[in-house]
Amino acid sequence: MAHPLLHILPEVEQALQQGRPVVALESTIISHGMPYPKNVDTAIAVEDMVRSNGATPATIAIMDGKCYVGLTKQQLELFGNAKGVWKVSLRDIPYVLSKKLNGATTVAATMRITAMAGLKIFVTGGTGGVHRGAENSMDISADLTEMAQTSVAVVSAGVKSILDIGLTLEYFETKGIPVVTYGQDQLPGFYSSYSGYPSPLRLDTPEEIAAMLKTKWAMGLEGSVLIANPLPPSLEIPKDEMEKHILTALAAADKEQVKGKEITPFLLSWLAKHTAGESLQSNIALILHNAALGAKIAVAFAMQTK
Repeated sequence: MAHPLLHILPEVEQALQQGRPVVALESTIISHGMPYPKNVDTAIAVEDMVRSNGATPATIAIMDGKCYVGLTKQQLELFGNAKGVWKVSLRDIPYVLSKKLNGATTVAATMRITAMAGLKIFVTGGTGGVHRGAENSMDISADLTEMAQTSVAVVSAGVKSILDIGLTLEYFETKGIPVVTYGQDQLPGFYSSYSGYPSPLRLDTPEEIAAMLKTKWAMGLEGSVLIANPLPPSLEIPKDEMEKHILTALAAADKEQVKGKEITPFLLSWLAKHTAGESLQSNIALILHNAALGAKIAVAFAMQTK
């Protein structure tokens, strides 16, 4: 029986009942990651990319006191254009549900709802992590603690490059969260194909990744696997070039005293404005790229767990 706080789109429900691959998608990127109408166009394109690679998309969001697993195009439009949509992390879910507010889910919140619905593969742009200067601010994303305990694989372009990637990798190791890079030895750097850090693990096919997921969870090892999918070099912004923009953006955020859950959307918006839209285009490219890989992994995982 479905959880009473879940509303599962019929297309998604049918795929789950038939054991067909389903890929979860977050909604924060729609409401807080891009300007309208680019956000809605991207959300639809990402869902189409999942379908074209053999899986059913399930965009996650909160409205009407329910956790929605799968949205219609009309609902995607609502979240792309509505004002006052909450950016919902794990701590916010009970409040937003009980108040029947509209909520766009972050990585952590999307993972929890994804797990409640029985899905195993989740695609996003980049994960949260340990923020730069966290030794003073203690700003560490709830994405990390959720990944330590929730058995949903996360396909992303790595850790967002606005963060402290080195400290985030240390946190992953401490919490026993495997970090696997697809097809290369270097961890990708979100907008860039390389972060400057070696990847702890490497796998080269969706089938290998699916086998690792199956093995991990069969052993009773709870928690996520971060699957880092590098952008093709033709679509990236070189690391050194991007780092200059990030440092300037961080200084702007500090000057305006932007903190907490507002920091990431502020930085992404600042970067889009000050890179002539280049960072926004890379962001869209990497999400589509991740959606294709996530769908292929979901297909392989469904085949291996029949």
